[in-house]
Amino acid sequence: MTTEGGPSFFLKSDNLIQGYTTFTTMQIKLFTIPVGDNGSAQQEMNTFLKAHKILEIEQKLISNDNGACWCFCVRYLETAVNVATESKAKVDYRQVLDEPTFQKFSNLRAIRKQVAATEGVSAFIVFTDEELAELAKLEEITVKSMLGIKGIGEKKVERFAHYFIANPEADEAPGAVA
Repeated sequence: MTTEGGPSFFLKSDNLIQGYTTFTTMQIKLFTIPVGDNGSAQQEMNTFLKAHKILEIEQKLISNDNGACWCFCVRYLETAVNVATESKAKVDYRQVLDEPTFQKFSNLRAIRKQVAATEGVSAFIVFTDEELAELAKLEEITVKSMLGIKGIGEKKVERFAHYFIANPEADEAPGAVA
């Protein structure tokens, strides 16, 4: 159960572009979550928190003859982040890549899975599918070619390149995956 309302506060910020002053609205939203909630009220609050710039959250456990509930007072800025537009559409790489490149992509995904298990991280931390698809398009995988792919920087190369390159010491070594 949620309740919107309360005062709006205006935060002044000087915008140096063309001498304009802008105001950002700080809002307050109240959430009441019964202690025995089935998760729906909590999910509603979590969705709201993910989609807004949160300034402060106050919480208090309220108990009376009717039961107990958590009350949350959330102060947030009106500049909301649209969660739906940030997520990218899922790509079917079988459709996007030709057959030999898709085979190489599949092999790289298997290597990534092993690397993630070895390093104790999620697979997307090693390389995203998009990065693996770009690696699969290369004739040979080298440190230099890896650095040319959007999203792969020196830190990723330093940490993970040796798993994907046959001879990691040589900058122009051919890739381990054919």
